[in-house]
Amino acid sequence: MPNEKFKTSIGGQALIEGVMMRGPAKSALAVRMRSGEVDLEAWDNPATSGRWYRKTPFVRGMFNMVDAMKLGYKCMMKSAEKSGMLEDEANIEPSRFEKWLSDKLGDRFTSVITGFSVVIGVVLAVGLFSVLPVFLVSLLPRLTGAEFTPMVRALLEGLVRIIIFVSYIVAVSRMKDIRRVFQYHGAEHKTISCHEADQELTVENVRAHSRFHRRCGTSFLLIVFVTSILIFSLVRIEHVIIRALFRFALLPVVISIAYEIIKFAGRHDNILTRAISAPGLWLQRLTSHEPDDRQIEVAIASMTAVIPEENGADTW
Repeated sequence: MPNEKFKTSIGGQALIEGVMMRGPAKSALAVRMRSGEVDLEAWDNPATSGRWYRKTPFVRGMFNMVDAMKLGYKCMMKSAEKSGMLEDEANIEPSRFEKWLSDKLGDRFTSVITGFSVVIGVVLAVGLFSVLPVFLVSLLPRLTGAEFTPMVRALLEGLVRIIIFVSYIVAVSRMKDIRRVFQYHGAEHKTISCHEADQELTVENVRAHSRFHRRCGTSFLLIVFVTSILIFSLVRIEHVIIRALFRFALLPVVISIAYEIIKFAGRHDNILTRAISAPGLWLQRLTSHEPDDRQIEVAIASMTAVIPEENGADTW
């Protein structure tokens, strides 16, 4: 394997039968349609990408994460439409409740349901990763009779979060559709690594690269969990509900620090950064799978559309 010294700023996301890539100036969405053809859509990145709050260390992390989530959700919905998944759902007979909502909301039905789904998703995420760990760990002193220091308590809560997260990944990976998304995730990583090795983006070249990458979102989430243990250990609040809410309020701080850590680990290759990246790379064994050649073709199409014409303009 070639030595991958060049680090690109191009990042991506696996979608439903597709891959989204985001470069320094352009973004692209490639989806394998039911006809077998690859549908490619490319667009210029918004001007806000150059604003100070997108570039300032320990400030940019939260803004870039929110921006990535918005773009990722939008592309996910587009890929579901282009791949034909929404057509399958449209052919399912709606329930009485869905018919009633459709009659009441009219043209706003889709947007309202989408917004409601996002809210429910956020509430569930907060409940699972913020409230539930605090509640479960708060029960331990009653069951064991032992009192925990803030550091030990934060460590236990962090371990519970990681266990919940890994259990969730293992559970969803058994679903056929999610497994295909994880294959596209592998294709995304392989294609980025092939570009960083300065090789021509062909299926054969891409296939030879690893499906693991240090700047993966999965690695970022794991770094968020570990960072939260260190930050939350400084919080000395005994009331369970207030402690959970306060830790939720500290999430922007945790995310900002974790963002800088993963950027540092992605830019350098030494003992420290390899140690930082190791747990995330291990976790990618669950979230990325080996893709087939057709999936690699989709990732290449998306990647090719966002590589700048000027050589090295996407250096990270």
